[in-house]
Amino acid sequence: MTEKEKMLSALPYDPSDKELTELRVRAHKLSKDYNDTYEDEEEKRKEILDVLMPERGSGTFLQGPVYFDYGVFTKVGKNFYANFNFTVLDCCPVVIGDNVFCGPNVTIVPPMHSFDPEERKMRFRDNGEAYDIEYAKPVTIGNDCWLASNVVVCGGVTIGEGCVIGAGSVVTRDIPPHSLAAGNPCRVIREITDKDKLNF
Repeated sequence: MTEKEKMLSALPYDPSDKELTELRVRAHKLSKDYNDTYEDEEEKRKEILDVLMPERGSGTFLQGPVYFDYGVFTKVGKNFYANFNFTVLDCCPVVIGDNVFCGPNVTIVPPMHSFDPEERKMRFRDNGEAYDIEYAKPVTIGNDCWLASNVVVCGGVTIGEGCVIGAGSVVTRDIPPHSLAAGNPCRVIREITDKDKLNF
């Protein structure tokens, strides 16, 4: 397996691999290019996203700034909206459904490191070049979710459809569909029901 194949399969991999490094550098440059645009430069933004984040549904809007490790391993459905400082370290697939809203400073972080300090240490090749071994876990966010300001979604998490994740939450475990959940670590507070409708 290549290092990219290992990474996307949630296996330990070497992030200093040439192919992965080139993909990351490209994504970082494209993120910077996107962040240097104005929001009314729609065609310019579209051209950047066509390369950075090609698997996106119609109606996708990223306010910017955005920060992607790869971009191409993130897939969003139609009518996706992300406010300021949307950050995705997509070392494993990140799949986001339709009609998902992300508030300012939402961060999605699939990367993982060993808890063991010896395994986590930097390693050195014969030529003195440093590298580490890490792994990642995929993230899935269902349709019709709202992630409020400063939410962090950790690797391996699935958030079911129709959820609201409260501001400042750190999501470390799966959240069942139609839940209001919040906290650090994020916990389900209650189910979202028709009583929550504002009827406007």
